[in-house]
Amino acid sequence: MSNSNKSKSIETFLEDLLFKSRWLLAPFYGGLVVSIIFLLIKFFQEFFTFIPMILEVDMKGMILMVLILVDLTLIANLLLIIVFSGYETFVSKIDNKHHEDRPAWMGKIDFSGLKIKLFGSIVAISGIELLKAFMTIENHTNENLAWLVGIHLTFVVSGLLFTYMDKVAAQAKKTETEIYHTKNTQHDE
Repeated sequence: MSNSNKSKSIETFLEDLLFKSRWLLAPFYGGLVVSIIFLLIKFFQEFFTFIPMILEVDMKGMILMVLILVDLTLIANLLLIIVFSGYETFVSKIDNKHHEDRPAWMGKIDFSGLKIKLFGSIVAISGIELLKAFMTIENHTNENLAWLVGIHLTFVVSGLLFTYMDKVAAQAKKTETEIYHTKNTQHDE
């Protein structure tokens, strides 16, 4: 076997190994699915805790109870987006295109879209936490509230910056493609 063939077979083996290593991520996504199950258990625990108190609690307390359930739901939604998008982006395509319940966004979110959805969910979760804090403002110090607002604004600004960077990158790619096509069209003439 020549050095060139030996080198090529080592390269092929290494590339095949690297390509198959993507399956190492599958257990992470499985763990996130188990986390969704844990959130479901916590959701029902909170829900059944609220039932006996429903007639005794005031409107503010009721809103706080609902916000806790919304918070858990948003976190579960976030995990599901990460599981579906991450698995399809990094591991393998999920082959259920003809299933009637397949979410419309599945298979269409790229890494950039995933980041935007991720930050959108984080901002929503942070906003709910902030709303819960303001509804129980008497239980918080000004410093604590300032931290909550600061953290929330950090998430908002980070999300906006990620969106802006993605827009700039897409525009740069579009411009690069246009320049390439213009050069090739001129060269062909």
